[in-house]
Amino acid sequence: MAKNKLIKTEQLQQKALLVGANVSTEEDLLSLDDSIQELELLAQTAGIEVVGHVTQNLTIPNPKTYIGSGKVDEIKLLAEEFDADLVIFDIELSPRHQRELEKALGDALQVIDRTALILDIFAQHAHTSEGGLQVELAQYEYRLPRLTRAWTHLARQAGGGGGRTGSVGGVGLRGPGETQLEVDRRAISARIELLKGELEKVRAHRSRYRKQRKRTHVPVISLVGYTNAGKSTLLNKLSDAELFVADKLFATLDPTTRRVSLPGGQKVLFTDTVGFIQKLPTELIAAFRATLEEISAADLLLHVVDITHINASAQAKSVQETLVEIGAGDIPIITALNKIDSLKDPQGAIAALDAFPNTFPISALTGQGLGALLSGIEEFLYETFIDIDVQIPYDQGQLLSLFYEKGQVKQVVNQEIGTRIIGLIPRRFINRYEPYFSSLFKNSAKDEDVFESE
Repeated sequence: MAKNKLIKTEQLQQKALLVGANVSTEEDLLSLDDSIQELELLAQTAGIEVVGHVTQNLTIPNPKTYIGSGKVDEIKLLAEEFDADLVIFDIELSPRHQRELEKALGDALQVIDRTALILDIFAQHAHTSEGGLQVELAQYEYRLPRLTRAWTHLARQAGGGGGRTGSVGGVGLRGPGETQLEVDRRAISARIELLKGELEKVRAHRSRYRKQRKRTHVPVISLVGYTNAGKSTLLNKLSDAELFVADKLFATLDPTTRRVSLPGGQKVLFTDTVGFIQKLPTELIAAFRATLEEISAADLLLHVVDITHINASAQAKSVQETLVEIGAGDIPIITALNKIDSLKDPQGAIAALDAFPNTFPISALTGQGLGALLSGIEEFLYETFIDIDVQIPYDQGQLLSLFYEKGQVKQVVNQEIGTRIIGLIPRRFINRYEPYFSSLFKNSAKDEDVFESE
C-alpha cells in the first residue's frame, strides 16, 4: 500500500493525531490553535476521526524530523494510547522530513501532511472528468519527489480523483540494472506529461468558450471566497439553481456558470469555482490553472466572506493573497459579508471588516440584502466600463486581443495605419489605450474627465 494514500472503507475509519508547529521566524494568518482546528475540519471532511492534537513552538524546524525528537516520542506514545494509525502534520513536509518521520514513528503509523490531506479531499469531491484530471495531476506531482521503496507497483495502485483508476503509464519489463523505484519514477513522469496534455486541451476549450461568451457582451462576475463561505448557496439564491451545497470544506470543485438579471434588466453571468484556504497546495494551484483562469478572466470579483467565522478577517486576507498569486489581483472586487442572519450584532461584525472594498451585508440562505448587492454590482459594472474610441497600430496586436477579450466591441474599422475600435473597456485598462485615443475622442474625453485616475 502506498504510504501517502489514505485508507477509506465503510468498515474502517482511520484515527489520526494532528501535529502543529509554530515557527517563530514564520508568519501565518491563523494562530496555531486556529490552524489546528481548521486541520481537524479537513480531517473530518476526509472521513478521518481525530483523537488528539500535538503542538510545539520552534525557533527553527528540526532538519531531520521538523519537530523535536521529544515530540516524536510523545506522538508514538499518544498513538498507542488512542489507537491512532495516522499522523497528520499541519504543514507541507519536505520529502526528507517525511522519510525521517516515517522511520522514527515506525511502520504502524502512517505520516501525511496538510497538502496530502487536501489532495485526498479533492480526489473524493472531483465528480467530473476535468476535475479528476486536475486532481490526479496534483497528486502525482506531489508524490513524485516523495517516492521510496514503499511506493512499489504503482501501476496497480494509482488512481485520480472522482473514482478515476488505471495504469500509471504502462509499466513494462525492467531494463538491465533498473530498480522498481526507477521504473515507478519514469512511469509517473510519463503520466504527468500525459495529464498535462489533456488539461491543456481543457484549457484551450475554456479559452474558446470565454471568447464566444465575450462576443455576447455579457459581463462575467466570478464568486471567490474561503471554502465553506457560502458561494454555492449564494449562486443558488441568485439564479434559482440547484447546485450541491453541504456544510463542509471543498464541497464543490467544478466551475458552474449561471445567468442572472440585475435590477435594471441587464443580464450578467455569475461563475462559482473552487473555494480557497490558507496554505493552499501549490500543486493544486498549478493543476487547476484551467479552472482558476475563469477567475482571472472575470470583469468583477464577488468575494463572499463568512462574517460569522471567528477568523473571518484572516480568511478574507488569505483569499486576497491567493488572488494575487493566480494573477487576479488587479480585478475589481465587491465583498459580500454572508450569513448575517446568524449574527446577534450584524453591525459590529461588519464594522470589523470595513477595510475590505465595497462591502454588502447579506444572507445567501434567506435572501436578506441581495437586492442591494445586485444594485451595487450593477452600479459598479456601469462605472467600471468606459466608452473609448481608439486607433490601434498593427504592431500592437496584444492590445487588440485584450480589447476583444476584456472589452465590449461596438464597431471595428481597418485603416491604413491600424485598427479603429469603438466600444467599452474596463477602467483598469484605460491607461494602456490612452496613447491611441482618436483625436475626436481625446477632445470629448477631456470634457468628461475620462482620464481621472482610479
